Amino acid sequence: MKRIWMAVAVTMLAGALQAQVVVKHIQSEKSPIATGVWAGDTYYLSGQLASPVTPADAAKGTPAEYGDTKTQAASVFAKIQAALKEQGLDTKDVVKMTVFLGPDPKTGKLDFAGMQSEYVKFFGTADQPNKPARSAFQVAALAAPWALLEIEVIAVKSK
Repeated sequence: MKRIWMAVAVTMLAGALQAQVVVKHIQSEKSPIATGVWAGDTYYLSGQLASPVTPADAAKGTPAEYGDTKTQAASVFAKIQAALKEQGLDTKDVVKMTVFLGPDPKTGKLDFAGMQSEYVKFFGTADQPNKPARSAFQVAALAAPWALLEIEVIAVKSK
Protein backbone atom coordinates (compact mmCIF):
# COMPACT_ATOMS: atom_id res chain seq x y z
CA MET A 1 0.00 0.00 0.00
CA LYS A 2 2.89 2.32 0.84
CA ARG A 3 4.36 1.74 -2.62
CA ILE A 4 1.08 2.67 -4.30
CA TRP A 5 0.90 5.97 -2.41
CA MET A 6 4.55 6.65 -3.18
CA ALA A 7 3.92 6.02 -6.89
CA VAL A 8 0.89 8.33 -6.83
CA ALA A 9 2.92 11.06 -5.08
CA VAL A 10 5.79 10.79 -7.58
CA THR A 11 3.36 10.92 -10.52
CA MET A 12 1.63 14.00 -9.11
CA LEU A 13 4.96 15.72 -8.45
CA ALA A 14 6.15 15.02 -12.00
CA GLY A 15 2.91 16.45 -13.38
CA ALA A 16 3.25 19.56 -11.24
CA LEU A 17 6.82 20.13 -12.40
CA GLN A 18 5.80 19.84 -16.06
CA ALA A 19 2.93 22.28 -15.53
CA GLN A 20 5.25 25.13 -14.53
CA VAL A 21 5.63 27.47 -17.51
CA VAL A 22 7.91 30.48 -17.67
CA VAL A 23 6.01 33.62 -18.69
CA LYS A 24 7.90 36.62 -20.09
CA HIS A 25 6.22 39.90 -21.03
CA ILE A 26 7.76 41.86 -23.92
CA GLN A 27 6.77 45.43 -23.20
CA SER A 28 7.87 49.04 -23.08
CA GLU A 29 7.00 51.81 -20.65
CA LYS A 30 5.51 53.83 -23.54
CA SER A 31 2.73 51.33 -24.25
CA PRO A 32 -0.22 50.41 -22.02
CA ILE A 33 -0.12 46.82 -23.33
CA ALA A 34 2.59 44.25 -23.92
CA THR A 35 3.95 43.92 -27.44
CA GLY A 36 3.80 40.21 -26.84
CA VAL A 37 3.96 37.54 -24.18
CA TRP A 38 6.00 34.34 -24.09
CA ALA A 39 4.39 31.43 -22.24
CA GLY A 40 6.86 28.59 -22.49
CA ASP A 41 7.62 28.07 -26.20
CA THR A 42 4.48 29.94 -27.28
CA TYR A 43 4.57 33.63 -28.24
CA TYR A 44 1.39 35.72 -28.25
CA LEU A 45 1.87 38.84 -30.39
CA SER A 46 -0.55 41.67 -29.67
CA GLY A 47 -2.70 43.01 -32.47
CA GLN A 48 -0.78 44.99 -35.06
CA LEU A 49 -2.03 48.08 -36.90
CA ALA A 50 -0.56 49.61 -40.05
CA SER A 51 2.18 52.22 -40.05
CA PRO A 52 1.48 55.37 -42.05
CA VAL A 53 2.32 55.38 -45.74
CA THR A 54 2.76 59.15 -45.48
CA PRO A 55 3.47 60.52 -42.00
CA ALA A 56 1.56 63.52 -40.68
CA ASP A 57 3.11 66.90 -41.42
CA ALA A 58 2.36 69.35 -38.61
CA ALA A 59 3.91 72.25 -40.53
CA LYS A 60 1.54 71.70 -43.46
CA GLY A 61 -1.33 70.60 -41.24
CA THR A 62 -1.79 67.33 -43.15
CA PRO A 63 -2.81 64.12 -41.35
CA ALA A 64 -1.02 60.81 -41.78
CA GLU A 65 -2.15 58.60 -44.67
CA TYR A 66 -2.55 54.87 -44.06
CA GLY A 67 -3.99 53.70 -47.37
CA ASP A 68 -6.65 51.13 -48.19
CA THR A 69 -7.00 47.64 -46.71
CA LYS A 70 -4.46 46.10 -49.11
CA THR A 71 -1.90 48.80 -48.26
CA GLN A 72 -2.54 48.47 -44.54
CA ALA A 73 -2.32 44.66 -44.75
CA ALA A 74 1.10 44.91 -46.44
CA SER A 75 2.29 47.10 -43.56
CA VAL A 76 0.78 44.87 -40.86
CA PHE A 77 2.20 41.61 -42.24
CA ALA A 78 5.66 43.22 -42.53
CA LYS A 79 5.36 44.44 -38.92
CA ILE A 80 4.33 40.96 -37.77
CA GLN A 81 7.29 39.41 -39.57
CA ALA A 82 9.68 41.96 -37.98
CA ALA A 83 8.20 41.49 -34.49
CA LEU A 84 8.53 37.72 -34.80
CA LYS A 85 12.13 38.05 -36.03
CA GLU A 86 12.99 40.12 -32.92
CA GLN A 87 11.91 37.09 -30.87
CA GLY A 88 13.85 34.55 -32.95
CA LEU A 89 10.71 33.46 -34.79
CA ASP A 90 9.39 33.73 -38.35
CA THR A 91 6.07 33.46 -40.14
CA LYS A 92 6.65 29.69 -40.44
CA ASP A 93 6.20 29.51 -36.66
CA VAL A 94 2.73 31.12 -36.66
CA VAL A 95 0.09 28.57 -35.64
CA LYS A 96 -2.94 30.86 -35.16
CA MET A 97 -3.96 34.19 -36.66
CA THR A 98 -6.93 36.40 -35.88
CA VAL A 99 -7.87 39.13 -38.36
CA PHE A 100 -10.23 41.98 -37.51
CA LEU A 101 -11.52 43.85 -40.57
CA GLY A 102 -13.34 47.16 -40.44
CA PRO A 103 -15.21 48.85 -43.27
CA ASP A 104 -13.34 51.17 -45.61
CA PRO A 105 -15.03 54.59 -45.30
CA LYS A 106 -14.60 55.12 -49.05
CA THR A 107 -16.62 52.00 -49.95
CA GLY A 108 -18.57 51.29 -46.76
CA LYS A 109 -17.52 47.61 -47.01
CA LEU A 110 -14.68 45.52 -45.68
CA ASP A 111 -12.07 44.39 -48.19
CA PHE A 112 -11.28 40.75 -47.40
CA ALA A 113 -9.69 40.27 -50.83
CA GLY A 114 -7.29 43.16 -50.18
CA MET A 115 -6.13 41.55 -46.94
CA GLN A 116 -5.92 38.10 -48.53
CA SER A 117 -3.80 39.37 -51.44
CA GLU A 118 -1.10 40.37 -48.94
CA TYR A 119 -1.55 37.32 -46.67
CA VAL A 120 -0.58 34.94 -49.50
CA LYS A 121 2.78 36.73 -49.85
CA PHE A 122 3.75 35.61 -46.33
CA PHE A 123 1.95 32.27 -45.83
CA GLY A 124 1.63 29.23 -48.09
CA THR A 125 4.42 30.32 -50.43
CA ALA A 126 7.14 28.20 -52.03
CA ASP A 127 9.67 29.66 -49.55
CA GLN A 128 7.32 29.46 -46.55
CA PRO A 129 4.64 26.80 -47.13
CA ASN A 130 3.18 26.82 -43.59
CA LYS A 131 -0.31 28.25 -43.14
CA PRO A 132 -1.72 29.05 -39.71
CA ALA A 133 -5.19 28.31 -38.46
CA ARG A 134 -7.02 31.60 -39.02
CA SER A 135 -10.20 33.38 -38.01
CA ALA A 136 -11.37 36.61 -39.63
CA PHE A 137 -14.05 38.87 -38.24
CA GLN A 138 -15.87 41.92 -39.50
CA VAL A 139 -15.95 44.61 -36.84
CA ALA A 140 -17.82 47.91 -36.74
CA ALA A 141 -14.64 49.83 -35.97
CA LEU A 142 -11.13 49.42 -34.62
CA ALA A 143 -9.35 51.36 -31.86
CA ALA A 144 -7.71 53.82 -34.27
CA PRO A 145 -10.18 55.72 -36.46
CA TRP A 146 -8.03 55.24 -39.59
CA ALA A 147 -7.45 51.49 -39.05
CA LEU A 148 -9.08 49.13 -41.52
CA LEU A 149 -7.61 45.94 -40.05
CA GLU A 150 -5.80 44.59 -37.02
CA ILE A 151 -4.05 41.24 -36.91
CA GLU A 152 -2.78 39.23 -33.94
CA VAL A 153 -0.84 35.98 -34.08
CA ILE A 154 0.29 33.13 -31.89
CA ALA A 155 3.61 31.50 -32.77
CA VAL A 156 5.37 28.45 -31.35
CA LYS A 157 9.15 28.10 -31.21
CA SER A 158 10.14 24.87 -32.94
CA LYS A 159 12.53 22.62 -31.07
